[in-house]
Amino acid sequence: MSIRWPRVLTPTYLSQIIQNQKNPLKSLHIFNEARNRYPNYRHNGPVYATLINILSTSNRIADMKQVIDQMKEDSCECQDSVFSTSIRAYAKAGMLNEAISLFKNLDQFNCVNWTESFNTILKIMVKESKLESAHHLFLENFGKWEVKSRTRSLTWLIDVLCEKRRSDLALQVFQEMNSQYCYPTTRETYQVLMKGLCEDGRINEAIHLLYSMFWKISRRGSGEDVLVYKILLDTLCAYGHVDEASDILNKVLRKGLKAPKKKRTQLDFNMCRNGRDIESAKSLVNNALIKGVIPSYESYNTMAVQLYADGDINGAERVVQEMHDQGFKPQVVIYEAKVTALCKQSMINEAEKVITEDMVEGNCVPTVKLYNILIKGLCCDGKSTRALWFLNKMCSQSGCVPNKETYTVLVDGLCDDGSFIEASQLLEKMLVNSYWPDTDTFSRVITGLCLMGKPYEAVVWLEEMVSQEKIPEHSAWTSLCQLI
Repeated sequence: MSIRWPRVLTPTYLSQIIQNQKNPLKSLHIFNEARNRYPNYRHNGPVYATLINILSTSNRIADMKQVIDQMKEDSCECQDSVFSTSIRAYAKAGMLNEAISLFKNLDQFNCVNWTESFNTILKIMVKESKLESAHHLFLENFGKWEVKSRTRSLTWLIDVLCEKRRSDLALQVFQEMNSQYCYPTTRETYQVLMKGLCEDGRINEAIHLLYSMFWKISRRGSGEDVLVYKILLDTLCAYGHVDEASDILNKVLRKGLKAPKKKRTQLDFNMCRNGRDIESAKSLVNNALIKGVIPSYESYNTMAVQLYADGDINGAERVVQEMHDQGFKPQVVIYEAKVTALCKQSMINEAEKVITEDMVEGNCVPTVKLYNILIKGLCCDGKSTRALWFLNKMCSQSGCVPNKETYTVLVDGLCDDGSFIEASQLLEKMLVNSYWPDTDTFSRVITGLCLMGKPYEAVVWLEEMVSQEKIPEHSAWTSLCQLI
């Protein structure tokens, strides 16, 4: 497709041009040609960001590196997200040293905020089991003024350390930052650390963390803190420590939630002693927390979303009912959490009713994210045809436009169900809307069309892949050769 160059080129216009190209090399060519055609033109940060994102998505790492070097030479102001994207691309390509090197040389670029890049490289290093190196990098950069959101960075590091079952090191980092800088002001930090300690069986450390939380961030009795309390109380019940759970629950209701006296009822844990009926003990605790929390949308929302995430649908429904009883209306984030939980438990019919019935009654409008969750659940359950119905419903809703994820999930689902003709038709719609399919999506459709004896349609998609500089997978080539 020929390019219509304007009389005066602006960075915004160039970004639009290169973003609309299917072939990443074509985008790179246009980017380089712009300076030759317009001697007075200069690339800015958003143009570089657009091209780097295209090249990283296409796994053209060498070309991406050259553009990054050019951006450094131009010294144009750039956003932190550009480097975060590049770091992830290097790591995905197995070039961890290159990713670390880029972060350590950020001071050579015109970028004043390194927070996102800092968090990204830390998470990657920990996932690659470079724990000590990550710890050193954290201490080395945590105090720099370019790292703006220090609490967020601390939470990120603690989270990934806990994922690696290194809550001991996470607690050490937490205590170091607590003593050297300032204590974390968000409950999220306490939540991820509490979860890590409990999963590793470090009950004493978890209890001490709870007590420190009482006088640091729970002084006013915020109901949003209830998730942290619930993690510890559930763990104590799971270990059969019901007496300790009862004692801590009373302290939580009194000091943590500032619950009125009439809501601090003494619970009967006799049936749950000696490790018997653990779920009943957890249920008693959850009900006490629900009743004891100070009524607010944030409190109920936090509890319901987390319970859905934990797969405790009945518990979440009790929270939502209490929410209704207190005069609060559930918002879309709760419905998203509910549909996700229902799909995970293969309760697809119930998940559909959330959109077709519950949200209609609650006068709440579904989002693209919510539709995508349901469409994915339907496809995983082998109901891709039904998922097509929701795609059409989605398109008919004002302001709700399907994105690349919508089309990709549905095309893959149709292929899984053997509906390759419908998958091919949907792939065409995807391209019309300027969403470029991945190599795997193309290959699956080509392979399926070959199995159905549709060589012409398969070759058309092969040509489309080639035009986008994508190489079909081995299965697609094999299917084409066998058909011929």
